[in-house]
Amino acid sequence: MNNFNFYNPVKILFGKGQIASISKEIPAYARVMVTYGGGSIKKNGVYEQVMQALKGFEVLEFSNIEPNPHYETLMQAVEIAKRQRIDFFLAVGGGSVIDGTKFIVAAMEYEGEDPWNILSKKEPIKKAAPFGTVLTLPATGSEMNSGAVITRVSTKEKLSFGGLILFLSFLC
Repeated sequence: MNNFNFYNPVKILFGKGQIASISKEIPAYARVMVTYGGGSIKKNGVYEQVMQALKGFEVLEFSNIEPNPHYETLMQAVEIAKRQRIDFFLAVGGGSVIDGTKFIVAAMEYEGEDPWNILSKKEPIKKAAPFGTVLTLPATGSEMNSGAVITRVSTKEKLSFGGLILFLSFLC
């Protein structure tokens, strides 16, 4: 076996009923944006559990994050989050929702002209809003790494980005 060093600062809340404990991981008085995909979380009961756990927080939802999340969609979330002064994000879903949320939290704090530069010019991510995840599909590994892949439909590009600042605060 080859030698290696492993670093992963993600706090894992594992086991039955753990969604109820996520409120302890989110800063008090945070304005929370819950991000998710097409709505399967409403069919499988996860949405209800998350909303119950977030009682007492001001919560805004952003849904319809696509598989291979689209830059255009994510920029809508960034605009809403800035306008609403969101200070914590909760991705509820699988790899695409997590990747999309990683871009949202990086773009929220981006100080350049165009957040696409994070991907196209590999500009370093110096700041990102905090976020956690309620994982519904562990298939891509996005929940345990600090990278993501985003698609820009208008230019037919699919690019990756990452940085140590993009590790999740917690995973449930």
